[in-house]
Amino acid sequence: MQAGALLLWRHSFFQAIRRTVVLASPRGQIAYSFYSFGTETDATYFEESSKPNQEEVSKPLSWRIEKLPRREPVGLAFQSWMGEGFPIHRGHIFHAINRLRKLKFNKRALEVMEWVIRERPYRPKELDYSYLLEFTTKLHGVSQGEMLFSHIPLEFQDELLYNNLVIACLDKGAIRLSLAYMKKMRELGHPISYLVFNRLIILHSSPRRRKMIPRILTQMKADKVARHVSTYNILMKIEANEHNIEGLIKVFGEMKQQEIEPNEVSYCILATAHAVAKLYTVAEAYVEAVEKTMTGNNWSTLDVLIILYGYLGNPTDLERTWGIVQELPHVRSKSYMLAIEAFGRIGQLNRAEELWLETKSKKELKSTEQFNSMISVYSKHGFIDKASELFREMEMNGCKANAITYRNLALGCLKAGLLEEALKTLEFGKGLTTSTRIRKSVPWLETTFSIVEIFSQNGDVENAEKLFEELKAANYARYTFVYNTLIKAYVKAKVYDSNLLRRMILGGARPDAETYSLMKLAEQFQT
Repeated sequence: MQAGALLLWRHSFFQAIRRTVVLASPRGQIAYSFYSFGTETDATYFEESSKPNQEEVSKPLSWRIEKLPRREPVGLAFQSWMGEGFPIHRGHIFHAINRLRKLKFNKRALEVMEWVIRERPYRPKELDYSYLLEFTTKLHGVSQGEMLFSHIPLEFQDELLYNNLVIACLDKGAIRLSLAYMKKMRELGHPISYLVFNRLIILHSSPRRRKMIPRILTQMKADKVARHVSTYNILMKIEANEHNIEGLIKVFGEMKQQEIEPNEVSYCILATAHAVAKLYTVAEAYVEAVEKTMTGNNWSTLDVLIILYGYLGNPTDLERTWGIVQELPHVRSKSYMLAIEAFGRIGQLNRAEELWLETKSKKELKSTEQFNSMISVYSKHGFIDKASELFREMEMNGCKANAITYRNLALGCLKAGLLEEALKTLEFGKGLTTSTRIRKSVPWLETTFSIVEIFSQNGDVENAEKLFEELKAANYARYTFVYNTLIKAYVKAKVYDSNLLRRMILGGARPDAETYSLMKLAEQFQT
């Protein structure tokens, strides 16, 4: 049954391509549109005449496509649009595709492009086939993408199509096939986009594969592909994720040396990394740079600023930034969660509670993450009764507590002096499945570190060491303050371990004056 449906799809689709009369377009009008790490990169160029007219219509074409019931054919949206006397321009399609991509409506996006190729409301160009190739590969796999590529008229099998084919293969994890197509591009004389190399770097960003990144950068140079600001941003983010401040600064230095101008994303990465490392003065300088380089009211940048002003304990700028977010056409639930946590971080519990009530009135409470944001605030301040009440409310709403919930509650118990309950809660949370991504996330690590701090204050070496292993596995122990906290546990317990300093250095952390003072203090407990 599935095989028959696939054959029917192939037949009808390639028939549509064969029916399309294609004319070569001027070389200067080739447009690149690649989907890349973290953001959509669309450097879309099209003729002025192809831009949509600014008709006063109640329902734009993109809206009609988005709101179509799932099983309704996309042609209905086009029919209703044309039925009102409006032509379909290339700009309408590009806008609709970018909207559908952002919403992850890949199937609908493919239907749109198949309709364009079949019905030809305008003359298809490279970018139209590029979108078609992108969504075909996403939905039907690399083999179907390759088959489609071979059926696209030769005049459109240029650098844009090849670059998009390579990226589509990389998105499916077909690295060897991508490298083969890159080799063919070199033979044909087609330039390789920096976005291809960006994607290769991302695919090799795991600790096991990171040794390949220098080779990728060397090949990038050999192909005479200049590193883009986004390339440096990816390299900086890799270092930041590994909590490697020195590596981060080194990449930033190389970027400045090559006279590549940092953008707001660059400064967001730098500011956040330094804030997490508790280097607040440096973080503040980069936050100022973020404010200066911001282009419009980008919600993702505003979210980062909310987090950063929480770290820096700056209520004035936090409130100002939140005011800007509230003026956006749509305020996401995620933004509410970040603001609640930020106000909680600076000790403004009343403000955090106001936003929580606002969230309940404006947003449907349907996710565990929403409840976790307020539970984390109460827990950090030791209000375990309020946190427990929210926990019960969460379960009544049908949201299931996860490992993050229990880790926050364990911290709340410790802050409230309930050691036994805290240990039980910790153990229960450890029994739940937690992804590596969560275990390496900053909120998880900071909550875990706060628990280690309390164990250290109590001289509880055993429990401090258990959780310290988690911090070490995520490279969070590279920060000197983390190891110093562990040493404090030994000092409080009046236990001497001569191996602590060696462990610290081998773990990638640099001893400071506090480290040596603590070790000197611990020497009195030698037996």
